[in-house]
Amino acid sequence: MYSQDPVDKGSVVIPAKEDTLSVTPKDTLTINPITYNEVVVDTVKVDSIAPKDEILKDIVDYYGEDYVYMDKKSSKVYMYNKAFITYQTYRIDAGLIILDYNKNEVTAKGIDSAGVYSQKPIFVEGSNKVEPDSIRFNFTTKKAIVYNSRTFQNEMNVLSEITKKENDSVYFLRNVKFTTAEDIENPEYYFYTRKAKFVPQKKVVTGLTNMYIADVPTPIGLPFAFFPLSETRTSGFLLPNIGENNNRGFFLQNGGYYFAINDYIDLTVLGDYYTNGSYGFRLDSDYALRYKFRGNVSFRYENLINSERGFPDFTQSSLYNIRWSHNQDQKVNPSSRFSASVNLGSSRYLQQSINQTNNASQLVNTLSSSVSYSKSFETEPQIQFTIAGTHSQNTQTEAINMSLPNFNGSVSRIFPFAPKNGVKKGAFQNINMQYNVVAENRISTTDSLFFKKEMFEGAQIGARHTIPISTNFKVLKYLSFSLSTNYQETWVGKTISRNYDETANDGDGAVVQDTISGFDSYRTYGFSTGVGTTIYGTFNFGKDKKIQAIRHVMRPSIGYSISPGFQQYYDEYTIVSADPEINDQVVEYSRFENTLYGAPGKLYSSSMSLALSNTLEAKIRDKDTTAVEPKKLIILNNLNFSTGYNFSADSLKWSNVQVTGSIPIVKKLDFNFNGSLDPYALDNDNNRINTFNIENGGSLFRLVNGNISFNYSFSSKDFEKAEKEDEDFDSDTFRNGGRPDDLFGDPTEFNDLSPVPVDKKNKDKTTEKAWYQYDIPWDLRLAYTLTYSNSQRQNEISSQSLMMSSSVTLSPKWSVRVSSGYDFKNKGVTLTQLGFVRDLDSWTMRFNWTPIGARNTSWNFFIGIKGSILKDIKYDKRREADRNL
Repeated sequence: MYSQDPVDKGSVVIPAKEDTLSVTPKDTLTINPITYNEVVVDTVKVDSIAPKDEILKDIVDYYGEDYVYMDKKSSKVYMYNKAFITYQTYRIDAGLIILDYNKNEVTAKGIDSAGVYSQKPIFVEGSNKVEPDSIRFNFTTKKAIVYNSRTFQNEMNVLSEITKKENDSVYFLRNVKFTTAEDIENPEYYFYTRKAKFVPQKKVVTGLTNMYIADVPTPIGLPFAFFPLSETRTSGFLLPNIGENNNRGFFLQNGGYYFAINDYIDLTVLGDYYTNGSYGFRLDSDYALRYKFRGNVSFRYENLINSERGFPDFTQSSLYNIRWSHNQDQKVNPSSRFSASVNLGSSRYLQQSINQTNNASQLVNTLSSSVSYSKSFETEPQIQFTIAGTHSQNTQTEAINMSLPNFNGSVSRIFPFAPKNGVKKGAFQNINMQYNVVAENRISTTDSLFFKKEMFEGAQIGARHTIPISTNFKVLKYLSFSLSTNYQETWVGKTISRNYDETANDGDGAVVQDTISGFDSYRTYGFSTGVGTTIYGTFNFGKDKKIQAIRHVMRPSIGYSISPGFQQYYDEYTIVSADPEINDQVVEYSRFENTLYGAPGKLYSSSMSLALSNTLEAKIRDKDTTAVEPKKLIILNNLNFSTGYNFSADSLKWSNVQVTGSIPIVKKLDFNFNGSLDPYALDNDNNRINTFNIENGGSLFRLVNGNISFNYSFSSKDFEKAEKEDEDFDSDTFRNGGRPDDLFGDPTEFNDLSPVPVDKKNKDKTTEKAWYQYDIPWDLRLAYTLTYSNSQRQNEISSQSLMMSSSVTLSPKWSVRVSSGYDFKNKGVTLTQLGFVRDLDSWTMRFNWTPIGARNTSWNFFIGIKGSILKDIKYDKRREADRNL
């Protein structure tokens, strides 16, 4: 007979030999080994047979909520309802668990109640988790048979009908589905294979594999497949995009290899090839060292061929682009910093590249770069310097200006007469001075000469030292006076010399200019003063009025500056006239002309500047009766007037009056304006004359030019009761000329067609109720500008345009966007872009179309899997712009 006493929880220790069976009072099942009586033999003093090792190396813990039943006859333990069993790193949870301690085997399955199969087993081995319908596992061999297992590995859900666990690292599967869909039971798509080898966190190798979409087999299949499951960066091939181009034939684009060099740096090598012979390649490398720095380096090159060799329209061109971004962590060394932001290359790269879809970048007319190192010394006074290399390139004129290198050094402001303790008072104690030095090697060249030795032929070297001395003080309590003088010394590396040679130009005579290499310098100085104050005017209407008060703030200021003429740095030469009736011409010039900082002023200068700033505000009674303070409303924001008077000029002493201002219309809408008013009249040839316009029968001022503009943006959030803050703009938005307001469309990086989520706010609203009650987020951005020109009586609007951009999230999975504009001057629609994004759960579908553009029209369509592990499974079709138009 055997007992059938149920127990709640216990532990089992199973040795190699079995003889007797006893149950401990603590519900611990212990199987005692056979005891051998030692027999002493004269020739054998020690037993030479060593005992066998135990099969189980650890305690087996088990539990069943309803009962734990031990069948001693069959050597089995039954655990029912919310049962579990653990051994070393293994754990099994299930509705029913049967432990056979003769075979050292455990069987786990769910509970079938009223046709509902619940509490399916969960098998955990270390960090790997498998959820099958049932499982058999042997503690001795570590082998297992799993039925209908479900597991998740590195974005991949795996569903296998039968799984055989060979050892801790190898599984063999039969009738397997692989997918990145979240719902493994009803996936939108999956890959089906009949046999597979599965190595957790490393790889899946399969036999014949087919792709299924909505349980419908597709003709997409492979004789074998390899799915990497590594959670770390791994080197590997990148599959290219396959397509066709009308001008260059079929192509393979962005295929290559990814090198995971180490934990700090990687390298991506990609290439393009077209059947007409065009090709391109690009190198991208990201690097980072935590808490120190991070950056990215990229190089792109394209060799483009149009038409066929021998045809008159055959052309071949080379394009390149170099980018480098480096950012240093500020906490590494607060007194020393290195940074880089480089974007240089062919002027036509952004317009002619065949491997980028960024319409916004094609509107960029300048490229700029800067690489700098700065260092500061915490002395008294503080000393700091910066060594940098800069680059500026106009993509229209193809002109390039470089400063390589340049040096900027400074000594912070010092107050030599300030008291050691207390506040500085008076003009004497407030006297302060600084020292600044700028030195550079400036290179001016063109795109065609870049990286050639000719680009250095016109290089200019120079340095400028500046010592400003200033002070400020109060007069009559309300007037703020300032006095300053500025001393400059300029060094150059070469100067010029001019003379008139009567024998030059075949005896006709010509001015000959020679370049003189060697150090030379000149010194300049000047003086300036200014006075300003702030005037407040308040009009009170009473606290019981809707408008309680209006405040007008005026800030007038007057400035005066004087500098002598530095005639000593000027020479002259005489142009001898061949005609006796024509006098010889004496020409003045400075040997410092066309140098790095130009020549010093020759003429004496004495001028005055006048400025007036205005601000108009109102206090309005708040509609909220609980509010303690009234609301402040800006009526006129910074209405500024400025002009000047030149005492040293012989005529036209007054300069134009500049007017700028901003008027808030409604919330988020400011009306900005600026203009230039000329007090002088024009003659019949539209030249300014020394006669005031009002004296010539006109108005007090002539409007020479003007500009008005406004920007307005609003969205569905503005109509919500609880308005939330907008999300920060992505830094990628600003690359290649992108704008945060998206007026020129969504800036897409070079061939960046990776899928993105449509609506983060509502992506989890998948219930039917959420769909019907879905709020449709939308936004609209408008920008209007108008420019008026009348400097020579043309009286015309030189430019007038309205730009708009809008996006609408029609549903949690549909997003539509449009950007366009209208040029009223040229009477035409500006660059227009339309696009939509459809979230297909595991997939993303996107379409972008540029039907109207100043330089191109194009479209591209993309559909692909979101998961990065299967990102190469996609369809990408595009129509590039006709570059010949």
